Amino acid sequence: MNLLLELAGNKAKARAAAKELTIPQLENLIAGFNNALVKLKEEEALVAEQEAEKAAAAGKIAQLIADSGLTMEEIAMLSTPRATVTKGRTVDPKYRLEVEGEVYEWTGRGRTPKVFQEYFDKGNSKESCMIK
Repeated sequence: MNLLLELAGNKAKARAAAKELTIPQLENLIAGFNNALVKLKEEEALVAEQEAEKAAAAGKIAQLIADSGLTMEEIAMLSTPRATVTKGRTVDPKYRLEVEGEVYEWTGRGRTPKVFQEYFDKGNSKESCMIK
């Protein structure tokens, strides 16, 4: 790669290196460079086109913001996700069971507590211990 950079920067060195090649080798080299040049130009055109599309979209968004009368701070505040209402909130128990004078409560979520599982294994239903 360093050799190519050196030859690209100095025409005399490039001509001297070309004298060591045969005509078919030189033509092949030129064709390869031309293909590389075409591909680079296409890639640059694509990048420029994408940048133009982004700039146009940004302009549209800026115009919508200006038309709405909102500031960027208000938009950021309104667009941030809010914590759900139930996050961090305790859930009221849905089932209550009294065994040997002790009261057990369960929300009905998660794994069934052992006391309730034993009660259900004896043939009782969830509806029989549901809090009304």
